[in-house]
Amino acid sequence: MDCPLCRNAMITLELDAVEIDHCLECGGIWLDAGELEMLLGDSEKACAVVGSFSAAVGCREKLRKCPICLKKMEKVLVGQGDKRVLIDRCRKADGLWFDSGELEDIFAGAAFDAEHKVQKLLKDMFGH
Repeated sequence: MDCPLCRNAMITLELDAVEIDHCLECGGIWLDAGELEMLLGDSEKACAVVGSFSAAVGCREKLRKCPICLKKMEKVLVGQGDKRVLIDRCRKADGLWFDSGELEDIFAGAAFDAEHKVQKLLKDMFGH
């Protein structure tokens, strides 16, 4: 699978049955549909997180292609207030794209991940 940002081949990392695709060149992360649920360990939490995304109206950032369906993804905002992060979401629900550091930023103060499972998993995968 090729990176939606820099078009380089991504590698697949697996830890605790969670697979993520990672671009070694730009540091981006692709989560297939269902991986967020596995990261959070709860389908209701995952649905609540995805349901909290809002369309990024008027965003001028270039639209990227989904690495699975190859259609242009939509820009969505994740989070609350001034800590919102702009990410890419496949319109066909194939997955989510996070530029380098965005996934960590989202989960750094997330109320839906009080036990910091995602941060621990990312630290185990990437060593930071």
